[in-house]
Amino acid sequence: MSQNRFQALVLREEDKKTNASIEELTMDALPAEDTLVKVDYSTLNYKDALAVTGKGKIVRTWPMVPGIDFSGTVVESSNPKYQPGTQVVLTGWSVGEKYWGGYSQYQRVNSDWLVPLPEGLSTREAMMIGTAGFTAMLCVNALENANITPQSGPVLVTGAAGGVGSVAVAILKKRGYSVTALTGDIEKHAYVSQLGATAFADGPQWQEVPRALEGQRWAAAIDTVGSKVLARVLAEMDYGGVVAACGLAGGADLTTSVMPFILRSVKLIGVDSVMLPTKDRLHAWQRIVHDLPMEVLRGITAATVSLNDVKNAAEDMLGGKLKGRVLVDVNAA
Repeated sequence: MSQNRFQALVLREEDKKTNASIEELTMDALPAEDTLVKVDYSTLNYKDALAVTGKGKIVRTWPMVPGIDFSGTVVESSNPKYQPGTQVVLTGWSVGEKYWGGYSQYQRVNSDWLVPLPEGLSTREAMMIGTAGFTAMLCVNALENANITPQSGPVLVTGAAGGVGSVAVAILKKRGYSVTALTGDIEKHAYVSQLGATAFADGPQWQEVPRALEGQRWAAAIDTVGSKVLARVLAEMDYGGVVAACGLAGGADLTTSVMPFILRSVKLIGVDSVMLPTKDRLHAWQRIVHDLPMEVLRGITAATVSLNDVKNAAEDMLGGKLKGRVLVDVNAA
């Protein structure tokens, strides 16, 4: 393939349905942004899976190259901060939703969305972490900023076998916390135990709407699920407990009451990784390098797929068949 032609996974809307296919593009097809990046890796996140399969209203403009994150090397830029050869990471900023994203061998983006590759990471390792790991670090930051320490008590991680949950368990373990995991599948317990979970909270009660207040069980929680699960998490928090909420894998609804907040002084903190200011991104990436051991990261990365494999992997993710992180090698055959 010539230097001016490359492959990308492109989503097109046909008869109100999403069609995903590998297309050969030219540089002229890329968006008119200020920085061209040769992409090395992207990842498959839950939001990506919804976009690629068309099972969620993720894509806002058509056609779309999905992939909400990527790592690679700058080819050219009008921003003097990013000279050719600079290795970079991109997460968030509505890339893969509103703007073309990482499932492409080349991409042109706004340089304000980039951060330099953190020292000590390769582009592959950066995407083994990806948006999911980055979000997990932000959740841990939120708990620590709210004065939750290992001495505060057990921390619950919901969706603990998923991308965000897996990394959250590993980081919390490294930081000295006692981690209880909610996986929804007993077959995933061994995997999550290896990451650092010491107890599991799975049971039929998580499918039910809880009472306004349940027995106090958790000093803090990181929730990736939403809906009934988050409602029960809130109802089971200790007095003064803190919940960092970052996902909606179980639904965007939340049937709860003010009781946990006004009778137990529970704090619910929303965590967003999409529009986070650059200075906070840099801080989180530096913390990840320190707080997420590479040997653990390799265990979290369950699979590496090519662009051709993304659609099948997306279906498996939505079907709950995957655990951990899925790396996308955009240059693999």
